[in-house]
Amino acid sequence: MSLLLFSAGVLNAMQIKVVLLFAYETVKKQLTPELGEQPKLLLPASFIAGAVAEVSSTLCTYPLELLKTRLTVKEDYKNLLDAKVKIVQAEGPTGLYKGLTPSLIGVVPYAASNYFAYDTLRKAFFKKEEIGNIMTLLIGSVTGAISSTATFPLEVARKQMQAGAINGRQYLNMLHALTSIVEKEGIPGLYRGLGPSCMKFVPAAGISFMCYAACKRILMEEKEAL
Repeated sequence: MSLLLFSAGVLNAMQIKVVLLFAYETVKKQLTPELGEQPKLLLPASFIAGAVAEVSSTLCTYPLELLKTRLTVKEDYKNLLDAKVKIVQAEGPTGLYKGLTPSLIGVVPYAASNYFAYDTLRKAFFKKEEIGNIMTLLIGSVTGAISSTATFPLEVARKQMQAGAINGRQYLNMLHALTSIVEKEGIPGLYRGLGPSCMKFVPAAGISFMCYAACKRILMEEKEAL
């Protein structure tokens, strides 16, 4: 079972990064105006591209994420394919996307603000297009801290909604969860657990952007060499 979980986790992580970066670069390229042109949309291209990339990535990889979750709580699946077949037979194809909406609400704002903050900081401090790996790591880490802090209340509300069925408290929607937390605990309640969360997301964001920049640089060099 542990091997199955590890395989599912690795496959899911690979799919997420591939789809995420491909979608981000494609959308950003289409939305970024040429020199002298007016912006095509009111919101920055990197912000919209980050949101679209996260939606695309989540839609493509969510079934595998759900399979990984089911494998952790149910042990009568032989492998990933067996789990997928049994879920579809029991719940239909939509069963593979159960819980998709709360997941999108949680990750899309983070991804949008993450890519926007990274693009903004990189352009603010560096005029040239390419920067070193260490600086990319630092900027990515700062970006992770900003994005985590900005969107953390949504994560807190999402977890409260998920725990509502267990502790007997039901929330009508995300807004209801947010207002209930503020009424009960005040504004600090929206940021409870932020420290541990940043310890996870800050270095992860830095490493992710460093690998993204390095891979992009390698691909561009190979393209120019052709």
